[in-house]
Amino acid sequence: MSPTAPVLETFPPLRAWQRKALVKYLRQGSEDFLAVATPGAGKTTFALRIAAELLVDGTVEAVTVVAPTEHLKTQWAQAAARVGIHLDAAFRNADLHSASDFHGAVVTYAQVGMAPHVHRRRTMTRRTLVILDEIHHAGDSRTWGDGVKAAFEPAVRRLALTGTPFRSDENPIPFVLYERNDAGLQQSRSDASYGYADALRDGVVRPVIFLAYSGETRWRTNAGDELAARLGEPMTQDLVAQAWRTALDPAGDWMPQVLRAADNRLSVIRKHGITDAGGLVIASDQQTARSYAKLLEKITGERATVVLSDDVDASKRIATFSAGDQRWLVAVRMVSEGVDIPRLSVGVYATSASTPLYFAQAIGRFVRARKQGETASVFLPSVPHLLGLASEMEVQRDHVLGAPKEKDGLDDELLERANKKEDASGELEKRFQALSASAELDQVIYDGASFGTGAQAGTPEEEEYLGLPGLLSPEQVTTLLNKRQAEQLAAQKRRKAAQRDDEPKVPAQAAPLTAGERRVTLRRKLNTLVAAHHHRTGLPHGKIHAELRRLCGGPPSAQATIEQLEERIATIQSF
Repeated sequence: MSPTAPVLETFPPLRAWQRKALVKYLRQGSEDFLAVATPGAGKTTFALRIAAELLVDGTVEAVTVVAPTEHLKTQWAQAAARVGIHLDAAFRNADLHSASDFHGAVVTYAQVGMAPHVHRRRTMTRRTLVILDEIHHAGDSRTWGDGVKAAFEPAVRRLALTGTPFRSDENPIPFVLYERNDAGLQQSRSDASYGYADALRDGVVRPVIFLAYSGETRWRTNAGDELAARLGEPMTQDLVAQAWRTALDPAGDWMPQVLRAADNRLSVIRKHGITDAGGLVIASDQQTARSYAKLLEKITGERATVVLSDDVDASKRIATFSAGDQRWLVAVRMVSEGVDIPRLSVGVYATSASTPLYFAQAIGRFVRARKQGETASVFLPSVPHLLGLASEMEVQRDHVLGAPKEKDGLDDELLERANKKEDASGELEKRFQALSASAELDQVIYDGASFGTGAQAGTPEEEEYLGLPGLLSPEQVTTLLNKRQAEQLAAQKRRKAAQRDDEPKVPAQAAPLTAGERRVTLRRKLNTLVAAHHHRTGLPHGKIHAELRRLCGGPPSAQATIEQLEERIATIQSF
């Protein structure tokens, strides 16, 4: 018995970008269509509406959804059922065909890669729409890519979805159109695009406030040498990587201090705005994930939910956490992409993963807004590479083939192995031994700008930033951060004046500013000038910073050198 067709009139209203993309899709009528939309924008609703349209008008008879994980299979099937499309989330390759009372099935990329002939046969049996969720995963391995291509070439229609259409490797993504860019390189082309900046302007996603923590770190190399460095200061890539991992060591002081600050922030958000707000810690491997959960239990008195990919009940734990009001979830990879937990409002990026793709996927877990004014806060190590990614939240990237890859000295391949096996932390320990680490708030990053002058953990200065209200418009976030920074600077001046009053009056030259103090002063001046230009022109702060970078070159202001900051100040003063 065939399932009844979905009723279009029962669908929820579409957002503006969804309506525009739907009209383009129906007019275009091509076999392949790539929709790029920021996490939280509503890609699932958009895709299901297209599926319903094609089922109703007879263009297709069946729907196959390909998702990255087992958990997302269930999530897709439940979303489809709510709009009258029945998909079999329990389909296995051995079943060969879906039951006749389903419109189709939901499978994973791994399933397709293992038996592409099964899915090719299913696709050829009935006119099929294939929805490829987070299509960039089809390039994760040659087996997956070849399998997806072989299985779904006979499909009548293919709809590819992604929030992050770029990859860090050279594997082309099946069914994605590549065109030559101005540099002569092959670059992916989307048919519909809705970026984070667009969604933020429309109130579809939350503004994200990044709180970057630095601190002193000490470790011992495998040669027996003891090294010390301040997290966030300029150093070689190897030293950055080792200082970063030392900070993330659950046995040191950095992680407990950052987790305590993040939990304080969560309490503020719960008290003022989002009563069921939850937090997520993203760990590098399973062993440290369990250790972070124990730290959180000591800090909060409440057991944290731990989700590991090896656990058979991982999907059930995610669903329980999503529907409840528990404070903290700790995960390695299960919640890094696609999983919908709208109440996540605070994150701790406690992983050494460094690719733009992984970072974007992780931050995407916190941007889903349920009502106007919700904000998200993400705590992260003050590492130049991460600060750059945080400052470029609104930058849209495409997949470019043949572009030179920038080495950052960080072990993303090691992280990948850590997600798959328990002994990964042992590989890290062979390289070095973490000895100690302390944390302090280095800066706050929002809308491409850097705020604050640093604050020790547990001080009133830190509390001022942790105490930002949980319900704020993007404009209010900028206003309050500017106000906090001004208050912090005023307090520092008062303290210095009081110290001078207490000291014997002897003529002396003012001590020259340190490099760190000069950078803070220049960052503050640049932010002030950008704010003034914003009020004159109405341009968003992020766009003004981006234009300065285009004109002057260099990284975002959070990691720019003194000379680069001075050049940008001179440039904006000439506008």
